[in-house]
Amino acid sequence: MYKNAVNPAASARLPALVLGLCFLFNFLARGIGDTFMVFLLPLQAEFGWQRSQMTGVYSTLMVISGLSSPLAGLLIERWGPRKLYSVGIAVLACGYFLAAFATKIWHFYLYVGLLGGLGAGAIGMVPATALLSRWFSHRFGAATGIAYAGFGCGSLVMVPLTQALIDASGWRATYRWAGEALLVVLVLSQFIPWRAILVGRADPLSPRLARGAADAKSASAGLRSALGQRRFWLMVQIMFFTAVGMYLVIVQSVAYLVDVGFPPLKAASAFGAAGMLSVVGVSSAGWIADRFGYKLSATASFIGTASGVAMLYSLSFGPSTVLLACYVLLFGLFQGVRGPLIASLSSRLFAGPGQAAIYGVIYACMAIGSGIGALLSGVLYDATGSYSLAFMLSLGCLAIAAAPFWTSDLLRHNRAADQSTLR
Repeated sequence: MYKNAVNPAASARLPALVLGLCFLFNFLARGIGDTFMVFLLPLQAEFGWQRSQMTGVYSTLMVISGLSSPLAGLLIERWGPRKLYSVGIAVLACGYFLAAFATKIWHFYLYVGLLGGLGAGAIGMVPATALLSRWFSHRFGAATGIAYAGFGCGSLVMVPLTQALIDASGWRATYRWAGEALLVVLVLSQFIPWRAILVGRADPLSPRLARGAADAKSASAGLRSALGQRRFWLMVQIMFFTAVGMYLVIVQSVAYLVDVGFPPLKAASAFGAAGMLSVVGVSSAGWIADRFGYKLSATASFIGTASGVAMLYSLSFGPSTVLLACYVLLFGLFQGVRGPLIASLSSRLFAGPGQAAIYGVIYACMAIGSGIGALLSGVLYDATGSYSLAFMLSLGCLAIAAAPFWTSDLLRHNRAADQSTLR
């Protein structure tokens, strides 16, 4: 449980350490999870399982990770970061080590889907938000964006590294090494100065620090209070419909590009380039919000994403390298930008007891939206034989997600510094 004291003489190096740790744990949470993509072919070759059976493992991991986020928000209030991160890394390590000995499809659902999802949720963005809010009161948006960038960097580094290890030593050895490497991270994490990190920076202008940390009972009360407020459900609307709209497109984007006439390697490279650009967009999103405000920043991001979807859809009339490049640039830069914006906004609107748990529920709704969007993408294609309906529905969902920034008095203020005055 958090202590109530604040140390005014905290080392100037601690904020950088906190930011680096949040980036690193997000790097591990998303990077380790996304490696399942490159295990698909070797698993299919050895066991002969259907592709849908195996992709269900990744879907389970995503949903479990999202749904466990509110629990992580409550537990960081009760346990503190040292215990939560230790348990999360241990569960993740156990799941991936055991996966090396799997022989049935349900083993992967248990080890990678369930244990991997629980571990990723425990070390992911929700506890990171709780820590960052204690150290970055004035630049919280920028700090959150940098932490979020760990997701994209984790995928960029871990996926090709895992592929290289599988090519060299096989999938079982790779899973075993992943589990062992995570156990090393667990040991090293015990030397982190968690007590100093927990104290936070003295800042009389920050209400979430002035109130001190809440115990689990207060956190639960804070969450119950948030559930009855319109501002909470507006942020759920933003994140849920953004996720549905994005995953209506993301899941089948490579297959779509191949279908419209691009070579498979070029299609995959375009997807990878968009992922690389997302790191730039996500890491700068918080800084832009701090400087220009949430309304303007969010509006620009939704326009950029919608324009990217429109560029992608226009390729159905004929392959064009120029249009493909425009899609990669627009969709890539704005992919994931809403995450740090809403994390920052949630911290400002729900400062105090239950802050992490509240954001955890919002994050869980986003995960559910991702699963629904991915499922709808396949269902619509099977029903119509075309991607057109999925693209149009995606644009509609993005419009619904953007609406609160323009229709609600809650988000009328433009400057991030003014958010404390919102009702």
